[in-house]
Amino acid sequence: MVRIQESADVSPDAVIGEGSSVWHLAQVREQAVLGENCIVGRGAYVGTGVTMGDNCKLQNYALVYEPAVLEDGVFVGPAVVFTNDHFPRSVDPEGNLKRGDDWEAVGVTCRTGSSIGARAVCVAPVTIGRWAMVAAGAVVTKDVPDFALVAGVPAKRIRWVGRVGVPLEPGEGEGAWVCPESGQKYQEQDDILVEVS
Repeated sequence: MVRIQESADVSPDAVIGEGSSVWHLAQVREQAVLGENCIVGRGAYVGTGVTMGDNCKLQNYALVYEPAVLEDGVFVGPAVVFTNDHFPRSVDPEGNLKRGDDWEAVGVTCRTGSSIGARAVCVAPVTIGRWAMVAAGAVVTKDVPDFALVAGVPAKRIRWVGRVGVPLEPGEGEGAWVCPESGQKYQEQDDILVEVS
């Protein structure tokens, strides 16, 4: 069952997956695709053609502008903004109001399991890696590696995190890391972190 609150504005051209909810005052635009069991919080915005996988959460007042792509299990915190213009201007050099076809939109891509903290800004085009975490209030201007925890303005990697989301602790051996919650082991090499099977 799909739940859409009466005050939400959902285009009839949007595709909303089974079990998804769109809450009060949210807007989902034309050709947007939401997977199964997604939550679009109060006042959130999902732009034209944005694609969301299964089990994604957009918290209240998150603004996800096209052509963003969110893979499965992505969390977008309250008041997060995904931009979509390299060089934003309201008018052209002659002072005429710019239209949609006067510029080429660029998007933010969030890989599986990634999380974006409250009021963070992701300046497109950037990719947030698998299971990465962007701290609240960060401004992301470069791609974020898988499992990285980034913070600051501009955002920089300060730790590694695992699938559970807690910071990893040093393991045994060079470049070894371990999750204190799950025991999952990871290996770092050349600023890339991978799970050890």
